[in-house]
Amino acid sequence: MPNNLRFKTSKFIDETYRVSFKFNNKIYFGFKGDTLASALLANGIHLVGRSFKYHRPRGIMTSGSEEPNAIIQLHDNSSRTEPNVRATEVEIYEGLVASSQNCWPSVNFDIGGINNLLSPILPAGFYYKTFMWPASFWEKYEYFIRKSAGLGKSPKVADPDIYEHKYIHCDVLVIGAGISGIMAAKMAAKNGFKTLLVDEKSYLGGSSIYDNSEFSKINNQITSSWLEKEINEISKLENLEIKTRTSVAAFHGYNFLLARENLTDHLPINQRENKVRQRLLKIRAKKVITATGSIERPLIFDNNDRPGILLSSAIKRYIDLYGVACGENNILFTNNDTAYETAMSLIQRGIKINAIIDNREQIDSKISYEVEKNNIEIYKGYTVVDTYGYRRINKISIMKLSKDGQTVIGDKTKLNCDCLGVSGGWTPAVHLFTQSGGKLKFREEDQVFIPNVYPSDQISIGSCNGDFGLEEIIKNTLSSIKKFLDIDNSEYKTVETISGLNQSKRNIWLLPSDKSIGKTKSFVDYQNDATAKDIKLALREGFRSIEHVKRYTTTGMGTDQGKLGNMHALGIISETAGTKMGEHGTTTFRPPYTPLTFGTIVGRNVGEFFDIFRRTPIHDWHVANNAEFENVGQWKRAWYYPKDNENMHQAVQRESKAARDSAGILDASTLGKIDIQGTDASEFLNRVYTNAWSKLAVGKCRYGLMLNEDGMVYDDGVTTRLGENHYIMTTTTGGAANVLGKLEDYLQTEWPELDVYLSSVTDHYATISVCGPNSKKIVSKVIPDLDLSDEKFPHMSFKNAKINNIKCRVMRISFTGEHSYEINIQANFGKSVWEKCMEAGKDFNITPYGTETMHLLRAEKGFIIVGQDTDATLTPIDLQMDWIVSKKKYDFIGKRSLYRSDTIREDRKQLVGLLTENPEEVLEEGAQIVADIKKSPIEMLGHVTSSYYSPNLKKSIALGVVKGGKKMLGQKLIIPMENKNINVTVADPVFLDKEGERLNAKL
Repeated sequence: MPNNLRFKTSKFIDETYRVSFKFNNKIYFGFKGDTLASALLANGIHLVGRSFKYHRPRGIMTSGSEEPNAIIQLHDNSSRTEPNVRATEVEIYEGLVASSQNCWPSVNFDIGGINNLLSPILPAGFYYKTFMWPASFWEKYEYFIRKSAGLGKSPKVADPDIYEHKYIHCDVLVIGAGISGIMAAKMAAKNGFKTLLVDEKSYLGGSSIYDNSEFSKINNQITSSWLEKEINEISKLENLEIKTRTSVAAFHGYNFLLARENLTDHLPINQRENKVRQRLLKIRAKKVITATGSIERPLIFDNNDRPGILLSSAIKRYIDLYGVACGENNILFTNNDTAYETAMSLIQRGIKINAIIDNREQIDSKISYEVEKNNIEIYKGYTVVDTYGYRRINKISIMKLSKDGQTVIGDKTKLNCDCLGVSGGWTPAVHLFTQSGGKLKFREEDQVFIPNVYPSDQISIGSCNGDFGLEEIIKNTLSSIKKFLDIDNSEYKTVETISGLNQSKRNIWLLPSDKSIGKTKSFVDYQNDATAKDIKLALREGFRSIEHVKRYTTTGMGTDQGKLGNMHALGIISETAGTKMGEHGTTTFRPPYTPLTFGTIVGRNVGEFFDIFRRTPIHDWHVANNAEFENVGQWKRAWYYPKDNENMHQAVQRESKAARDSAGILDASTLGKIDIQGTDASEFLNRVYTNAWSKLAVGKCRYGLMLNEDGMVYDDGVTTRLGENHYIMTTTTGGAANVLGKLEDYLQTEWPELDVYLSSVTDHYATISVCGPNSKKIVSKVIPDLDLSDEKFPHMSFKNAKINNIKCRVMRISFTGEHSYEINIQANFGKSVWEKCMEAGKDFNITPYGTETMHLLRAEKGFIIVGQDTDATLTPIDLQMDWIVSKKKYDFIGKRSLYRSDTIREDRKQLVGLLTENPEEVLEEGAQIVADIKKSPIEMLGHVTSSYYSPNLKKSIALGVVKGGKKMLGQKLIIPMENKNINVTVADPVFLDKEGERLNAKL
């Protein structure tokens, strides 16, 4: 291990606290405060991984979340293993074990490196062109493609750590704790705003907290000293909450943001037991101030990806913050002044700088003159044309740039180095801003995208807003925050700044080489090995959109999401296509900004808490009576009630026979119930249902069908008019939440003028359905004061009633085709009323039945179940439910779609009944339906949606969807099964009591 890579530092690294860790099965040591990246560099380790496509050696390149190369696996082969973690973001701790990814057998010797030799025949798009033919070979290709896909290894056992979610509400959220962020937080908190300040680092101050340069001063103080005083002051403000190690992952509409707070990732493993590892913060802020800073750009030149090539700003952070030198013989390559700040940091520590390569011909700044005083040779107007070294850089070649910067001229000069720092200027970190729906504008003078149109009450300040100079950061932050928060007292009376940097730069997106473009490897996306040559190939192939080029070349599709390379990709596209950069826009910046663990996303909803169990008020009775349950949505529903060791089939046969012959009772409490009130309630129902509702009388019920905008059946149920402006809607059990969400969406976005209010009351009521020939007798014993005569209480009506002075609603509606009543009563009385019904029905052999019997009974009547007999491709006409589509209503959701040319085709799949040739043979649900098994290829006409054996009909019945099924009544079709073919006849979907005599029988 080199002896001179670690330098003394007292502020951020605790050298009294030595930490051991493992990397690639070897033990190393660092200090408390180190990241894994800084500790590896201190130990002389640059080679940490391999690139995805060519398996080229890759080293640490940055010091933050934009890192594309140093992606490692934590705790391999353990319960805490985690893939694709950035070494630059991992704080070392006792017990840390890390390993390189995407290499075999080791990172030093990787068999996959042969891909680098094959790179000439593996250009962008080769996958799409190569593996499409012959089609029969795909299964062979697939095995090898899947074996080579991915980087790290996903965990195979349960995660032992604890995660949780927390909601936070604040007046002002400040994202980023650099100079501008700290100033904004202080101004907001001191002016009475409840303020939250978050930063992804373990410390506040951003990159300026370790800036000890005499060329950067605020109020005649070194920037870091001024910042320390500010941080000390804001830490005492009662109105300000500060969260470090907290990365904002997503910025949604209306200032709703998600952030991940790391709580124990920096602690030794043995100190994490029973502690929350990470917390997902769900933040709702009245105002958001984004101060996320900017990301240093690399420079794109031949072989710019070797280990030992780092961003200039990263070299500065490693030496100033962590006390670690990235090399013993350094060269800096730049097009702007910030690399000279890095040079000064190295000079102050006595670290050798062999040369500075600056592609600008004229350099005029105080800091560059100071660097020159230290006898460091500056090559003005030069560029790097090649680098050398395999596992680490050891040499570079430079040449003079032409006046226009498009070619190189003169002789080639070789310079030795073991570390090359590159600086291509700065890109504002606008990712969160664009996630929120913000629009960018392109600033031509310095080639950056900056915020332009704000979609919510938010503002961007500092370098993420394109302010790169210290003076303009301070000045613009003060004026912007005063205006944004509407305050007079800024807490900053006078702020004077001194900066020795010049903002000039010479921006060349693709630096020229002495080789032709076809022979260079100028990497734009380091992780995915996407080169400038690949981008130019994509343009030759006809791609123009940045999104298309991104997908064709995989530029920006790595775990860093193109934070380093996307701007260069845009620049190369615009230069090659001869267009302006602003015309292309940017790729879409999607959340999360940095990856989130699945644990953070799900919080405590794991294991038995993965999803909640909803139980009806009658659940305990079902358990006591040996019911078997099935999960319907989140509900536990009684499936069937076996007696005397019955299997499901036997129990269902018994239950369905009893319901038809005498009386059955069903717990229907799980049906969705939505209370609808308002003067426009009738008009609202007219718009969401296919049939008419305005003339429905108070006290009456009506079946309704709901469509999506495309005309396809979405949900169904019975809605009852309780009063002039008051309805209760029932929905399917599984669709309740979605229906409520869709209806609320319509009211809030499409028809905000309607006076309608929706409330979910599913859990408020227990629903007990009593059906069968003796149902009236049973209900009359339970509610003796209720007149159940057909004249006073006809089918599809409701009555208010009382059971022992407890108010209830009784609806005469049926999903079985039998004479039926549904009793709706306050949930806490549900079990007692159920038991009362059971007691009243003893003389009539009342039989509880579950969902399986319910499905059989409704199938006998040809009633559909949305989601089983429908699949979002069927209209009411396809279901032979033309009768429910109003011809008189002006409009309802999905109406226009019902008359599209495709929707009115007569050969669409349509609901039919199916009867087997052998009445004892029950079809398999989901089985395909064909007309001719000898034809090749066999044409699939449809499939079986529901299938049962009916003891009431003494034969098997099935429902299915068949192309042109309405006109195929009586035709023979075939159901091909694994062992045999079953012959069926297309029948009417109503198998029992088509005239409805049982429903309206005088009892």
